[in-house]
Amino acid sequence: MLEHLRSCSPHALDDWSRLDRFLLGYGDGVYRVAGAELTTERTRSVTRCIAADGIRSIARIVDARLSGRAPKNDPAIFSLAMAAKLGDEPTRRAAYAALPQVCRTATELMQFAGFAQRFGGWGRGMRKAVGAWFNAMPARELAHQVAKYPRGDQWSARDLLRLAHPRAASPSHDRLFAWVVKTELPAGASHDAALELIVAIDDLHKTTDACAAAKLIFEHDVPVESVPRTLLRSLEVWDALLHRMALADILQHLAAMTRVGLLRVTGAATDFVLNKLRDVRRLAGVQPLELLAAHVGYKAGRVIGQGPWLPVAAIVDSLAAAVTARLQSVTPTGKRMLLAFDISGSMASGAVAGVSGLTPRVASATMALTAARERDATFVAFTAAADGYGGKWGGGSPGMTALSIGPRQRLDDVVAQLGALPMGGTDCALPVQWALNNRVDVDTFVVYTDNETWAGDVPPAQALRAYRDARGIPAKLIVVGMTSNGFGIADPDDPGMLDVVGFDASVPPVLSDFARA
Repeated sequence: MLEHLRSCSPHALDDWSRLDRFLLGYGDGVYRVAGAELTTERTRSVTRCIAADGIRSIARIVDARLSGRAPKNDPAIFSLAMAAKLGDEPTRRAAYAALPQVCRTATELMQFAGFAQRFGGWGRGMRKAVGAWFNAMPARELAHQVAKYPRGDQWSARDLLRLAHPRAASPSHDRLFAWVVKTELPAGASHDAALELIVAIDDLHKTTDACAAAKLIFEHDVPVESVPRTLLRSLEVWDALLHRMALADILQHLAAMTRVGLLRVTGAATDFVLNKLRDVRRLAGVQPLELLAAHVGYKAGRVIGQGPWLPVAAIVDSLAAAVTARLQSVTPTGKRMLLAFDISGSMASGAVAGVSGLTPRVASATMALTAARERDATFVAFTAAADGYGGKWGGGSPGMTALSIGPRQRLDDVVAQLGALPMGGTDCALPVQWALNNRVDVDTFVVYTDNETWAGDVPPAQALRAYRDARGIPAKLIVVGMTSNGFGIADPDDPGMLDVVGFDASVPPVLSDFARA
């Protein structure tokens, strides 16, 4: 009997498992969309791993960064900074050597500097490693880095170069360093092919002619971050930027390009955007939720703090079609899933991912269509009690209603289906108990709610253990509080439980990765 119980329960978490989970963003059993402050108090297991085997720890950090599994790189960068400042001498050397692999952009290098500052000053090793990061990159590529990422939250490329004071690897590097530190072109820069972008940016800041600015932007691929604000009021400037943008950047700037009149009912720029949205290969690089957020946000025609715009109907329709196409191409996890949906009235209000109009109900319906592509997916909703009106204090026994959701359904049909049901309380143990009572085999339970996460007579962790024992399945439970500021459903010592606080495009990959693990 004991062997059976062990076989259907996830293995206990050791420090190395906790390190891996921390690098993925949920070391304490909670994934926070807004991010929690990264402190040594929350990273005791990371500290112990670095002390036990610093080289092995750094290998795990590098692997997390290069594998692409982590939705955000902050934990890996923070852990590397800890190793660089708190480890023994071999660990510190290995951490600094790994800096270019973990910090791939200038912004990430600035993050590393900020984290490292917490654990000590700028010693010789730190100065040498930061200087080597700048020198290891070809001057032309480095110019694009410092142009696109001139500063982070607290640090700038200028700060780093002034503190590291590296000996330049080439004359081009020397001129580039001088431009970053002194913000003016040094002698010889205008004849340096590697610094064409920097010369173009300098010229851009000296002109008020929109056509001349557009020519510079297009010819030298000037990033929008380097364009003066006064020039961003020009249709010609945005046209030049548009034809150099990746799809993700286009989605971010649709409103601005419509506001200046570049995107309108007919026109070459509109056709360019529509072709991008219909390109299946390009869509593969964008998360479905990012497309959905772009669709909802652009269709709204206004956002707080910015001027309104008149959405182009063809772009609105193409964004909707892109969401559908992207949902149908999502790679299934291969796991048996049960999704449980909060259908209370509050799910139809509020916003997720910082997008007005993107309600928890719409976002959860999108996740339903994603899960519908699994080989074995079950959908249920928290509905009203048979002899009460639902809710924690509504009287009666809260119920669960099975739903029929298929991968070919329209998103608005699923939203309407969820909104038509009689709302009930979100008892996070109920889906597990429902599956047990109905003998449904489930590998991963996922509860979607806004911020109502309560337990009835049976705690969710207890219900999950009972399900595992009865069905012989090492089942997992994820509770997603889409507009929550924090809650505590998951047992932090149970590797099969996860709380998700908030919701944005980083969440779906976390859920898939957790289900597969």
